[in-house]
Amino acid sequence: MELKKVNLDNLEQEHICCAISEKKGETSVSSKKQWLRQRMEEGLVFLKLDERGKVFIEYLPAEAAWAPVEAPGYLYIDCFWVSGKYKGKGYGDALLEECIADGKAQGKKGLVVLSTKKKMPFLSDPGYLKYKGFIVADTCKPYYELLYLPFEQGTEAPKFRHSVKEAAVLKDGWTLYYTNQCPHTAKYVPVLVDAAAERGIKIQPVHIESRETAQNAPNPFTTYALYRDGEFLTNEILSEKSFDKLLTRMNETGK
Repeated sequence: MELKKVNLDNLEQEHICCAISEKKGETSVSSKKQWLRQRMEEGLVFLKLDERGKVFIEYLPAEAAWAPVEAPGYLYIDCFWVSGKYKGKGYGDALLEECIADGKAQGKKGLVVLSTKKKMPFLSDPGYLKYKGFIVADTCKPYYELLYLPFEQGTEAPKFRHSVKEAAVLKDGWTLYYTNQCPHTAKYVPVLVDAAAERGIKIQPVHIESRETAQNAPNPFTTYALYRDGEFLTNEILSEKSFDKLLTRMNETGK
């Protein structure tokens, strides 16, 4: 088992796990690497298994995180993913242990990560995290949990910022908030906007392009959050097919 750190020296040569390659005309990998390049200058760490697979952890100082959380002195885990044939082999434990060791070496208070009450797409598994000692620091509607792992007892818990409690979003029509933190948004945001237009629906995309805006966003998952008339719908990055499923579900429930 060999872990490799992706840094400014090898970023262009290394694959980034969540988007190993991109097809002609796509910008998924390039947009993510540009986002990583800027964040690495602020202390972001991207640690992965040295294999061509989705096995990695991405974290940075919470003060620099693109998330509406207050967690001074913590490391914020942006993304933590072990998929496919790599599950159940201890890679997740190894990545988390490296993150913990790095946090302690930096003198951090602990780790903090966004999760949910039950496992949801694109968010870290709450069952695994709680098994590893993470506890709930704060919650917000409809299902988000802010989990943290303090390195010492009595450490002040992190919390969500007021922006997610108030959730001040556009009330008229469909609105999609997103960042380039996930490479899939570069591909699937235009897919969603076009698919919606073909169905007579206008979606207003709001591209979050600064840390300040992200830290005051209405949804904890700044990577992708879809609303209709001010009501939150999903954090799942939608393809045309999954958008149709969402529309069918909304029609069936009358929402």
